[in-house]
Amino acid sequence: MDFNNQTVIVTGGTRGIGRGISEAFLKNGATVIATYAGNDAAAAKMKEENSQYADRIHTFRCDVRDEAAVVDFYKMVEEKFPKIEVLINNSGIRRDQVTAMMSMIEWNDVIATNLTGTFLMSKHAVLQFMKNRYGRIVNMSSIGGSLGLPGQANYAASKAGQIAISKTLSKEVAKRGITVNNVCPGFIDTELLADLPEEQRKEYAKDVPMKRFGRVEEVAAAVLFLASKEASYITGASLEISGGL
Repeated sequence: MDFNNQTVIVTGGTRGIGRGISEAFLKNGATVIATYAGNDAAAAKMKEENSQYADRIHTFRCDVRDEAAVVDFYKMVEEKFPKIEVLINNSGIRRDQVTAMMSMIEWNDVIATNLTGTFLMSKHAVLQFMKNRYGRIVNMSSIGGSLGLPGQANYAASKAGQIAISKTLSKEVAKRGITVNNVCPGFIDTELLADLPEEQRKEYAKDVPMKRFGRVEEVAAAVLFLASKEASYITGASLEISGGL
């Protein structure tokens, strides 16, 4: 995939799957703007370890839950970059708890980051994409949105919501050359799974027909395809990267 002379925004783009996606775009010629919530050390490490792309990698703190922060971020982008072609909505958190015991804080934190963040970042990206009659949005959803794993009512609702938003938005902007799609990873070997008890990790791996967790680069390859010019007739779609779950 050729992303030379394209500018790509990856939210949550300095760690885990987001970092893998950022690095895949960099390797394929893109200028990458990777946002993060607050972990300055991880952002600095990501830039340092990708120093060969120093002229094409930019990291910025941005609270995707806050519309004022998102507006300021896009103003900065518009001032510093000629245009943007791709938005990857990857910012996401988990606050697992069985539904009957889930607090409003646990519910609201996940919905605000995963779902409201997707809405706000997409809303303001589309306003820029429409000027150029071109754009690609890829939401990093999850098979959790359809499987509904125990303890993840908030997470499942947010991920199912991302798919619902994309269905609507894709119809609203299709004639402007903008596509909106979803990648739905299954169990991918990142720090998001690292906090699970070892026995639970083993149980999850047993459920996967391929009997292993996925790799970040396997997810990134799917994202790059949906973000490419070649995927011009795919919109409102969801692609599962789950090893057959």
